[in-house]
Formats: sequence, structure tokens, C-alpha cells
Amino acid sequence: MESPPTPDRSVTNQHSESQPQLTFFQRIQPVPFAIISLCIVFFLYQGVGGIITLVIVKGMVTPQNVTLVRWSTLVGQLLLILVPTLVLARLRRLELVNYFRLKVPDYKEVLATVIAVFALQQILQGYMMFQDSLPLPHELRNIVDTLRELFEQTYRVLVAAHSPLEFVFVVLIIAVTPAVCEELLFRGLVQRSFESTTSGLRAAVIAGIIFGAYHLNPFSFVPLVVLGIYFGFIVHRSHNITVAMSAHFFNNFVACIAVYLQLEDDYIAMAPVGEVTPLLVLVNYTVFGAVFLFATFYFLSVTRSAASPDD
Repeated sequence: MESPPTPDRSVTNQHSESQPQLTFFQRIQPVPFAIISLCIVFFLYQGVGGIITLVIVKGMVTPQNVTLVRWSTLVGQLLLILVPTLVLARLRRLELVNYFRLKVPDYKEVLATVIAVFALQQILQGYMMFQDSLPLPHELRNIVDTLRELFEQTYRVLVAAHSPLEFVFVVLIIAVTPAVCEELLFRGLVQRSFESTTSGLRAAVIAGIIFGAYHLNPFSFVPLVVLGIYFGFIVHRSHNITVAMSAHFFNNFVACIAVYLQLEDDYIAMAPVGEVTPLLVLVNYTVFGAVFLFATFYFLSVTRSAASPDD
């Protein structure tokens, strides 16, 4: 009986050498890759960057050290969110422009989402007023009010500007940089990774929940989640992350304007400087609910050609 032919080892070796070796980050499945990426960025930005900033300002943001905090925030977002996000994507050998869905936005898509975001802000203001009015035991209410005041005071000191030039700097830190860095991380790397195992809409919801939790602000968790899901929906529907960047920028820009004009934290468009009554809140909620629906339907109509099969 003839023995089977011996495989040509030189051919086998040549074949194995012709196959590129996968790196560690390429071998990881998309969802674990997203989780590892989030952990890395969280450790760098919230851990290392946050601790360094707290040590520098001695645990308190004040008008005296706010410039230092602003520069620290700007540099931290660029070096500890944007750079790791891009590096991680490159380690996976992704084609960044296509993977992140970076395209020139259509002005109609931007207009529709900007209007929708402003309406959504007003709807969420109604929710925040409801949340703040929830009855709590006296001791717990004191703790909650103290913590909320600390969050709000820190934010207002960070965002408050006393000149047009300072306002531009604040907008750069609070609106421009987060719109780019956070969208590339959450709607780019994270949402894109989850899309490989579930539908685009579910991936948007998951990324939105993570986005809300990532900010470590329990008082704004629900509004942040809602906004995060909406930004994810924008990307899913338009296949264009720059549209979500525009909406994200506008959302934060409106907050900067509100502080610059010294409006109340819980202002509503129907009574920005006047007394807020339950009737006004209801009217505000109804009007802007209708505006949000109208803007969303318009956005759906102008993005029909870009829609996924599962829309």
C-alpha cells in the first residue's frame, strides 16, 4: 500500500507566512473591544486626568482657578479621549474615515437635528423639574440638594464667561471639543462595535446609556441618556457622524448661551426670565413635543435614501 504523500513544508510555510498575523486588538470580538476601549478611556480621562485636576485645584473649582481647570479640561479631552479613541481604532487597523462615518453633512439634516435638539432640551427641562419635585425624606433631601448644588455651582463657574473672548474659549471647551471627542468615542467606536452584533437602533440605545453613565452626574443621567440615544439615532439614520457632532455642539452651545445670558438653570422657552407655572410647563412641553416630532419626521424624510434596511 502506498503511503500518503508528505505535505510540502516549504509550501505550507510560505502559505502561513503570506497570511498577515492578527494583532491582539484585531483578535478581540467587537463588543469586548468596545468595553476594553471604554475602560481605557475612562481610566485615562476620569481617573488619571480627573485626579490630577482635583489635586491641582485642591478639590474645588473657583473663579480664581477656573482658567487652569478649563485648560486642563481641553487638554484632557484631546489627549485622554480623542487620541486614545483614534489609537485604539488604528490598532484594530480600521479605515478611520469610513469606520467613523465621517462625511460632509447635508444642511437639511443639520437643520432638522438642531431644531429637534432644542425642542428635546425643552422637553427634558420639564422632566428635570418633575425630578426635582419628587418627595424625599428630609435627611435624604438635604443630601441630594447639597450634591446637586455642588454639581451646578461647579458647572456654572466652569461655563461662566465675562467677555466675548472668554465666551469663545468656553464654547471651544464645552461645545466644540466634546462634540468631536465624545461622538468619535461613543457614536463612533462604541456604537459601531455594538452594531456588529445587534441592530443599529439597539446599538444606539446601548451607546446612549453608556454615554449617560460615563458623565458621572446622577442628576442629569436621564437627560444625558435621552440625548445620547438621539445622537445615536442620528448616526444610525444618516450614516454620518458629523450630523451628530453638529447636534451635540448645538446642545452644549445653548447651555453656554444660557449661562452667558444669566438665565436660570431650569428656564423654559415660554418663560425664560419670568415665573414658571405648571400651566406654562405643560404648554412648553406640548409645543416643543410637537416641534420635536415635526423636526424628526423631516429628518426621516431627508435621510430616506441613507436609511438601513432595518429602519
